[in-house]
Amino acid sequence: MSRERFEKFKQVLKTRQQDMTVLTDKVHKAQNISAILRTAEAAGIGTIHMVKPERGHLVYHNTAGGIGRFTDQIVHDSIEKGMASIKEQGMALYAAHWSDRAIDYRQADYTRPFALVMGAEKHGLSDYAAREADQHVTIPIVGLVESYNVSVAAAIILQEAMQQRQQAGFYERDFIQDEVYHTTLFEWMHPKMVKYCKAHNLPYPDIDEDGDIIPPADSRYRRPFD
Repeated sequence: MSRERFEKFKQVLKTRQQDMTVLTDKVHKAQNISAILRTAEAAGIGTIHMVKPERGHLVYHNTAGGIGRFTDQIVHDSIEKGMASIKEQGMALYAAHWSDRAIDYRQADYTRPFALVMGAEKHGLSDYAAREADQHVTIPIVGLVESYNVSVAAAIILQEAMQQRQQAGFYERDFIQDEVYHTTLFEWMHPKMVKYCKAHNLPYPDIDEDGDIIPPADSRYRRPFD
């Protein structure tokens, strides 16, 4: 891994928005989940939440460039559990949903901690999610279509969120280099060693200022690559 790549990883981690996420409400098409995952990562989101569809399994394709490796995906059994988990983190729930109380998506305040809730392709947002959401946001449409594709709608709204946060300086905030930061950095840098350590129940070894692994003295370790 080059030093330039290492520095890129560190810079990306510093801009991660820990108080911004996405919750998909039974979105089931692999291409839509993958597109939302890619868009979320581009906006600085490191974790997205997904509710399993009623039928089948939640499947998504690895996105171009392996972006799926650089985000965490938390899967919930129900929308109730997913929304409760996010509320416990102090985030508001903004649902992409048309209703009498909906506002233009550009009027929402994305500088507060929030999760964007996106409904399923065919049925849209569940009744529970619509009822429990703190705010409904809509994207104006002047054509004949009734709505945007779910992944496109997520991209439009997250772009607005990113712009608001950029203007507020959120991507330049001080970042605490805690254990999560160092663990994530190691996992991005050395996926083969991560696999080896997990298989053998070993802690991750230290890395130097260039991101290279410092060879552990423990004989249980061996480099799983040349």
